[in-house]
Amino acid sequence: MPRTLLVLAHPNLAASRINAALAEAARPVDGVTLHDLYATYPDLRIDVEHEQRLLLEHDRIVLQFPFYWYSAPPLLKKWLDEVFLRGFAFGAGGTSLHGKSLLIATSTGGAEKKYRPDGLHRFPVVELLKPFDNTAHLTGMRYEEPLIVHGTHTLDDTELAAHQDRYRELLASGVIRERELTAV
Repeated sequence: MPRTLLVLAHPNLAASRINAALAEAARPVDGVTLHDLYATYPDLRIDVEHEQRLLLEHDRIVLQFPFYWYSAPPLLKKWLDEVFLRGFAFGAGGTSLHGKSLLIATSTGGAEKKYRPDGLHRFPVVELLKPFDNTAHLTGMRYEEPLIVHGTHTLDDTELAAHQDRYRELLASGVIRERELTAV
């Protein structure tokens, strides 16, 4: 079974209903290491060597975060900038991540229909995540189809439980069968 490093990046997980529930769903999954960046680095000072060791110890990297202004929360961006270094993750000698896979698990407050050409945000979230796809390409990782939970402000408990079950299954199986998880 592949070892999965789930890098959780939520600046206020205690106030999060969706990302907290997804993280709880991931905790019991065999082979998954849950790594909460904001809890680990409240001072925002990243231990690059430790983070690189974690990456080396795992076969699959999952970045879980709420979708912020068409991107990731600031600490996750800082983590990528400081940890995915030339010579480690890319460039001459930078083959440490080759052969691993990268999965993005993200959530949006807005409904899926707002992420369409005729919607408020004009682009589907999968298109707005293209920089992560290119990061995987540059670092020699396989980019998995992202897991997107739309409409988090309107999810009821039954829908949330279904998303938790699907996330747990996805992490346990290592296979993505759905393009996006959407709220009705």
